[in-house]
Amino acid sequence: MMEWLTVIVVGILAGTHTATWGMYKDAPHEGFRRYPRSILVSTLVAPIAYRVIGLDASRIADMVILWGVTYVTERAITEFYKVYWRTEDQSKYFIPMQFHVFGRVVHSRAQRLLIGIPHAAVVIGLLFVIDWIQDSYALPVWVMALTVGGIGGWISAFGGAWKDAPIEGFEWLKFFRSPVVAGLYALLLTLFTRDFVVIALAAEGFTVATLETYKTFFFPSKPRGKFAGKAVHFPGMLRVRQRFLPLYILIWLTVIGGFINAFLRGEAI
Repeated sequence: MMEWLTVIVVGILAGTHTATWGMYKDAPHEGFRRYPRSILVSTLVAPIAYRVIGLDASRIADMVILWGVTYVTERAITEFYKVYWRTEDQSKYFIPMQFHVFGRVVHSRAQRLLIGIPHAAVVIGLLFVIDWIQDSYALPVWVMALTVGGIGGWISAFGGAWKDAPIEGFEWLKFFRSPVVAGLYALLLTLFTRDFVVIALAAEGFTVATLETYKTFFFPSKPRGKFAGKAVHFPGMLRVRQRFLPLYILIWLTVIGGFINAFLRGEAI
């Protein structure tokens, strides 16, 4: 029972972290109603990921890894839903959330799914490629970490460029930011596992958490891209959202403390 309770808590922490930066940026424009979504999805994802990967809840290092894997899996599921499945009025956004081609939204769900399902299949297929590379080539750990370990960052970079660049312009620094950060996280995670499929997933989870923290809280007065120039319909949320900052910081401190504690307990490889 304690094992699964620990796993569920990790899922709740991952989902709450995601929900909080999302709410902080979006709630002034669209209200608070979507806050529970990421928490619910992450709570469901964490036990499945825990079982599939074969982690050990008694190891702090494994729970740190699970946090990252849960984080990226929830993001993938939610973004697939928003981009390819959900149908809503896109006029409220500066950058469309549904799949679009150079700013022209594809309104047909069937057409979006014809693109989205192969897209998801390719991403999942890349995980098998990583596993094949690891089994087939005796590459140095640091090379694997900085290349295939950071592959999630490249997926994020190309996806972001496709979605955002036609509307707000292309920035080289922004494009390479995710791959670099993901590669560094992958290198750090090699302290605790040498399964590079798991490393790639967890590294991208930590990358999303880090970059969204940077974009959200280092520039709190700058509207996120999708709401740039749009009206603030819920001005009260500008005050309410501040109350969630201690919780957000506490989750970060818990995760960072987990990294440190796992190393000090001798759980590094």
